[in-house]
Amino acid sequence: MTDEFAGWLDWLRAHPELQTLVACAALIFAAWLSNWIVKRILVRGVYRLLRHARDAELQDFGVIRRLSNIVPALVLATGVKAIPGLPEAAVTVVQNVCGGFIVLTVALALAAVLDIINLLYQRRSDAHLHPIKGYLQVVKIVLYAIATILIIATLIDRSPLILLSGLGAMAAVLMLIFQDTLLSLVASVQITSNDLIRVGDWVEMPQLNADGDVIDIALHTVKIQNWDKTITSIPTKRFISDSFKNWRGMQESGGRRIKRSLFLDQQSVHFLSEEECRHLHRFSLLEDYLGEKQRDIDAWNARLAERGQEPVNTRRITNIGTFRAYVERYVRSHPGIHQNMTFIVRQLAPTADGLPLEIYCFTNTVSWVPYEAIQSDIFDHLLSILPEFGLRVFQHPSGADMRGWSESLTQRGAPALQQPEGHPAEVTG
Repeated sequence: MTDEFAGWLDWLRAHPELQTLVACAALIFAAWLSNWIVKRILVRGVYRLLRHARDAELQDFGVIRRLSNIVPALVLATGVKAIPGLPEAAVTVVQNVCGGFIVLTVALALAAVLDIINLLYQRRSDAHLHPIKGYLQVVKIVLYAIATILIIATLIDRSPLILLSGLGAMAAVLMLIFQDTLLSLVASVQITSNDLIRVGDWVEMPQLNADGDVIDIALHTVKIQNWDKTITSIPTKRFISDSFKNWRGMQESGGRRIKRSLFLDQQSVHFLSEEECRHLHRFSLLEDYLGEKQRDIDAWNARLAERGQEPVNTRRITNIGTFRAYVERYVRSHPGIHQNMTFIVRQLAPTADGLPLEIYCFTNTVSWVPYEAIQSDIFDHLLSILPEFGLRVFQHPSGADMRGWSESLTQRGAPALQQPEGHPAEVTG
């Protein structure tokens, strides 16, 4: 067996090209084997230890996985010298490339360590008062700049000091020529590191007439497909200098906000009579409310003694308060409303357009079409049920109203407009 192996080696020496090829294949196999052993055995074992140590979050940053890539690079850089018949230039190129790859891997691992430091710092109770994410990002930029210089110096087999001496003279020229590119590059880094926008996000930027989904993020521009299917291209740097709205938070929350008001005619607001209370007792959603409200009011009025004989001194049920309670119960029971998010039915300050009754809640879907259907279904019902409470929706007079008033006055004749002082003319529509 030994004689056969020696004979095989002698045969390879007699064919130097084939010997070089076999040695290269053996080196590549050794690098692959070392990578397989490190990734499948060592790295997995370390990750399992981290899970047992209750620090499973740290493995997501990939520090150990990135450092494991150094092993096959070291095998290639070391073993390439032992390959017989390989030109010196090829050996230098392989070693330089492996050295640059090792520098890049170490830089990425250090950046992941900075992310771990930020994560550990955020676990502190006062971390939101003094965040360090911005400082760590500056350190990352410096780290990447140093790594870039070292990688270039390694690839061209020159001292990094030579590159540093030439950068000072070229910096002004490069910044002047590539000003927009550099600004876009910085903006892209900030957008990526801060996770400001992603492809598929709904972004709204009114000052640039952009309202739609992000379909592409490039170095210089971000393309947004508006809802009318037009495409707006926005310089990347504008997402850093200008304000915009990203609806991703709404989409990820699982609920979409409804914030709309019914403007009620304030002249239709009044106290409920006994007959109206009996009429509203037919509503199953109001039965508990009216009973509890009446008991509360009776107890209050009983404490007034003789003063309680005057209606002006007593508390009474109002039609608008009852309607507000009905709206709250009806919307709350709607199957399309998210039950674990903010829910308010409130009156706003009276305006010249009526008394706003605002509904503030969230649907249990974020899709546009179902959201609009739920919102329309709710307000269809509320607008239709208003007359049951003796309320009216405020509406500005229309052309039909004007014609009706004009015809009414014409039928009454001109003397109908002559009214004694202090008695305004009655106008009915």
